[in-house]
Amino acid sequence: MNLTRPVDRRTFLRASGVALALPMLESMTPRLAHAAAAGPRRMVNICNTLGLYKEAWFPKTAGAGYETTEYLSLLQKHRDNFTLFSGFSHEDQTGRQPHNSEITFLTAARRPGLDGFRNTISMDQVVANDLGYTTRFPSIVLGTASPQSQSYTRSGAMVPAETSPANLFRQLFLQGTPEEVEREKQSLNDGGSILDRLKSQTASLRRRVSMADQLKLDAYYNAVRTAELDLAEVKAWQQKPKPVVDAEPPVDIPSRSDLIGRIKLMFRMIPLILETDSSRVISLMIQDHGVVIDVPGVNFDQHSLSHHGQDPAKITQLKRIETEIVESFDDLLVDLAERSDGNGSLLDNTAVLFGSNLGNANSHEPKDLPILVAGGGFSHGQHIVHEGRHNAPLCNLYVTLLQSMGVETDTFGQSTSTLTWA
Repeated sequence: MNLTRPVDRRTFLRASGVALALPMLESMTPRLAHAAAAGPRRMVNICNTLGLYKEAWFPKTAGAGYETTEYLSLLQKHRDNFTLFSGFSHEDQTGRQPHNSEITFLTAARRPGLDGFRNTISMDQVVANDLGYTTRFPSIVLGTASPQSQSYTRSGAMVPAETSPANLFRQLFLQGTPEEVEREKQSLNDGGSILDRLKSQTASLRRRVSMADQLKLDAYYNAVRTAELDLAEVKAWQQKPKPVVDAEPPVDIPSRSDLIGRIKLMFRMIPLILETDSSRVISLMIQDHGVVIDVPGVNFDQHSLSHHGQDPAKITQLKRIETEIVESFDDLLVDLAERSDGNGSLLDNTAVLFGSNLGNANSHEPKDLPILVAGGGFSHGQHIVHEGRHNAPLCNLYVTLLQSMGVETDTFGQSTSTLTWA
């Protein structure tokens, strides 16, 4: 393992009052497995909120020669295309409820759910804001059970997750009847006219309030302007035909007990989204379904099994569910690797984060999180281990992922530096 101290991307050479920006150096970003692709960079974030049984996930050795494990053996064909991380987490993740860390996996906000808590912007939404409407959808947020997500705006508002693959397919690829298109256009026009009226009323009000209130109204103005720009972008995309795909529309699975079926449907949608450049940022939350999962040999709900109390029978059942999840993830990596965007495979150009907000679900421990990054052009094939009494900031990896997406930042959340490896 070689963890090097990165050079700030904004470092300048200074002499006699002259500042010269440095060219891109190897130390400014993790070494790429190949030259930067000409095509777009993409990001997929997947979190299994009930963790992964650590004895079946974590290798006991570090570096490129790590010995595989029960779960990692299911991903063996991709070994040279992913990197494992051990000893990383967010600090202060104990909240009001034991699973509150679900909402901060992509934000790293401290003390989730406690009095005064307000979530911060999630990593995926930082990228979405940076890219804007380069694609029809700046980001797509998905869930397997409910609208709850791990994606949050700059103001701390949750971005609701889409749980229906059929509805997602319809939004992405079905044009709709002329009447439906016209209704949508009128809805957008109504939204624009409402904003105009609100702006006029706000201007009148601003002349009659205190300086502190004027500052609040200025912030409101900025929000209105942002909404206006978003409406204009959406209207522009509305005039463009949706992409045509050679795929059958998915049929939603009504049963909550078919967790694996729901995951597979979402995983099948992800390559379609990326291949058609409908969005370059996708986040999926694999949630607790609160029922006995349809997996042979399983007769307890997944949440109860995650609190196995070292009961061998429960661990066996838990591993059956998690094996199905990891195998489904393997299918996704295969699909991404087999599809090309003209600049290499989708996997080459997509950084895929897979992991959990819990390192030990049995005790609700949000430490030593199971983290894997696949694709994205990074140098892969290793197990990167941070050793010490305290975990390293997972946000250091997040900064690296943000930079790989072209976001000009050296910090995010609880980061202390950029994580580099070679």
